[in-house]
Amino acid sequence: MSIEFPSSVRPYHPFTEEHELFRRSVRSFVEKEINPHVDEWEEAGIWPAHDVLKKMGQLGFLGLSYDEAYGGGNADIWFTVVLAEELGRCDCAGVPMGITVHTDMCTPALAKYGSHELKAQFLAPAIRGEMVGAIGVTEPGAGSDVGGIITRAESDGDDYAINGSKMYITNGAQADWVCLLARTSPGQGYRGMSLIMVPTSTPGFIVSKKLDKLGNYSSDTAVLTFENMRVPKSNRIGEEGMGFYMQMEQFQRERMIGALTSTASMEKAVRMTIQYCRERSTFGQPLLNNQWIQFRLCELLTEIEALRQLNYYCAALMSEDETSPEVTKIASMCKLKAGKLAREVADTCLQFYGGMGYMNETPISRYFRDSRLLSIGGGADEIMLGIIAKLEDMNPLKVKKSE
Repeated sequence: MSIEFPSSVRPYHPFTEEHELFRRSVRSFVEKEINPHVDEWEEAGIWPAHDVLKKMGQLGFLGLSYDEAYGGGNADIWFTVVLAEELGRCDCAGVPMGITVHTDMCTPALAKYGSHELKAQFLAPAIRGEMVGAIGVTEPGAGSDVGGIITRAESDGDDYAINGSKMYITNGAQADWVCLLARTSPGQGYRGMSLIMVPTSTPGFIVSKKLDKLGNYSSDTAVLTFENMRVPKSNRIGEEGMGFYMQMEQFQRERMIGALTSTASMEKAVRMTIQYCRERSTFGQPLLNNQWIQFRLCELLTEIEALRQLNYYCAALMSEDETSPEVTKIASMCKLKAGKLAREVADTCLQFYGGMGYMNETPISRYFRDSRLLSIGGGADEIMLGIIAKLEDMNPLKVKKSE
């Protein structure tokens, strides 16, 4: 089904004609190279990352904001915004998930803090689409609580000996390298962690299991195990012990990208529902003639537009200073709002599809399954609320001692 988007859908945007030309190129790629194959990849439970990313690399879609010396585009943040929005128009969430992990979740710290040698070895081929990347943070016993990770990278001469496991790793079954957060010195909490570039061809790297999920079927999600895996210390990004801080910075980018992609997906879901309700007749008239349905869908479009503008504000702030507390707060707000709104959109739209919406053959059922992840992955809603509360200085009131 072809869904038309009104030209007035974005009353404010910061995009130039160059950005819009890029948008048309990405949209064409999604329509020709991804959407026709989505059903096949969903059935297979994996997307052909090397093939898709290679084509994207040839078109200059990867590494948009990264240094030209490594094949990047050195472009402003709005090109990244466009890419995320157009990927959100895919007919599933799994493939955009795999792509954006590669472009904006496992590479930012490498691009910003990595040595020239590391960027030549890992970033440049990733930008060309010749290598697939993954980010290794979550563990069986540490999800949103990043400070609880226990995977160790112990010093042994010029190497690190890595032992531990990572869970829920997107692209984990086919990645060529993992940007791994591990403990390089004893301690608890956020201290003593480092980000290390780990080639998956290294002995001791094991894909223990490819996970069976509620949705995002085409995104290969894996449990990874590291058994006495040795990598050179030169594979560490930046200074030892600074990994937690770098990863927190990467998380802001991840959360903004997730909000941008999902906002586009929400709008597509609502507009599919409008079209369905226009074509589906009950009691002698189209469903869309029902004023309650009209009003409810208009409410959702209004919420989606408000979220889009918040996303743009976040991107504008990020273009000025990615490390500012305001970026952390607004990115958390975007992620929180996107997760909650996606669930509302999915539930409402499926309801308006009625029995047909409960059938796997309809795209709205896939959207319903896929959208649920957003409130969990990349920091659960509750974590976002905690971050916002902290930055709003909502600490418990301290009772003053009587004089």
